[in-house]
Amino acid sequence: MKRGFYTIMSAQFFSSLADNALFVAAVELLRTGGAPEWQRAALVPMFALFYVILAPFVGAFADALPKGRVMFVSNAIKVVGCLMMLFGSHPLLAYAVVGLGAAAYSPAKYGILTELLPASQLVKANGWIEGLTIASIILGVLLGGQLVGPVIAPLLLGIDVPGMDTSIDTAPEVAIATLISLYLAAAWFNTRIPHTGVEMRPLRHDPQHSVLASTLALLPDFWRCNRRLWHDRLGQISLATTTLFWGVSGNLRYIVLAWAAAALGYSTTSASALVGVVAIGTAAGAVLASARMRLDGATRVIPLGIAMGVLVILMNFIDTIWLAVPFLIVLGGLGGFLVVPMNALLQHRGHNLMGSGRSIAVQNFNEQACILGLGGLYALSTKLGLSAFGAIAVFGIVVAGTMWIIRRWHCHNCTHHSHEVEHLLHIARHDAHH
Repeated sequence: MKRGFYTIMSAQFFSSLADNALFVAAVELLRTGGAPEWQRAALVPMFALFYVILAPFVGAFADALPKGRVMFVSNAIKVVGCLMMLFGSHPLLAYAVVGLGAAAYSPAKYGILTELLPASQLVKANGWIEGLTIASIILGVLLGGQLVGPVIAPLLLGIDVPGMDTSIDTAPEVAIATLISLYLAAAWFNTRIPHTGVEMRPLRHDPQHSVLASTLALLPDFWRCNRRLWHDRLGQISLATTTLFWGVSGNLRYIVLAWAAAALGYSTTSASALVGVVAIGTAAGAVLASARMRLDGATRVIPLGIAMGVLVILMNFIDTIWLAVPFLIVLGGLGGFLVVPMNALLQHRGHNLMGSGRSIAVQNFNEQACILGLGGLYALSTKLGLSAFGAIAVFGIVVAGTMWIIRRWHCHNCTHHSHEVEHLLHIARHDAHH
């Protein structure tokens, strides 16, 4: 791996670590401020919503500038969101600004991999970045909990800066202030990312039209990219698979919490440890896939998605912690092994079709829309009176059924468009060896 790759990994780790710790601090800020419970729950959709809304624009932005600079600007936006939380803005609004920074960051962090590394190293690089992201999720949630806890928070609040009154006097506020330093560390690493030499694709601007009009002109371009990726015989399969995977992963923490309470009688605190168990399994699966899978063989992992849906249903039959832990590790491991090669294939096709930034923006749009859609399905199931077990069964059936449809879709492509599929696989095979 090139040296710049490890710089990217360092920047990604600190930024993601701060993102996940900030979520815990924001929840605590709302709770201690007396906000209703729905506002705490609204933090997640507020974060995901901006991925969907801004998807047509952030991809073109990521392709128009060096990716390291885009990542620096994105972390700066996250710092602005933190400062808004500290100095009077509503936490939901401030967290939405952090989501804006995260939405702009994502196309750059993935897109730069296709610019910096040869196709032969994409699967390995995705294994590293997904494994590191999972690690930052686990450590970030733990860090956030400790920063607002009864041990570290008083120590931080006891630190006085001579001649400076910051008006920071609560545990969540001092936690948020501390997390700004992590975003600044990530921004410093961003400045050390080398220029890849790839030609930029500048944003089109017509001097006769306003900036707003020129920005809105990106919408047709985004929908063309979206349509182009969905019509590509390999792009459509990898996009559908990764979209469903992240839709499942985005909601799995809620499902595990609900299942642990119903099946094991766990409190939220105890159940959250099981969410970490799933993440550990995902990281292990991602690392294994990065070592074992090749780009042109990515579609062979599709059946694992069907298995994921079946395992979600089988959760309903587990009622002891001794079975739950290995079961959840396997569930997470299947997901990690599935997403790494499919993500690499999607990046490869997107980079060839439209540029890395635009393709990742399309991916983000579809994945975050799936998170919202599957989350709505689960919430609707419970609202209609289904128990946690019933809602989990419905969720698992939808996942397994959708993955079965994707598998049939790919088999249809291989049967009726075999020459096109073989040609695209040949390109992936060729690029993976050069």
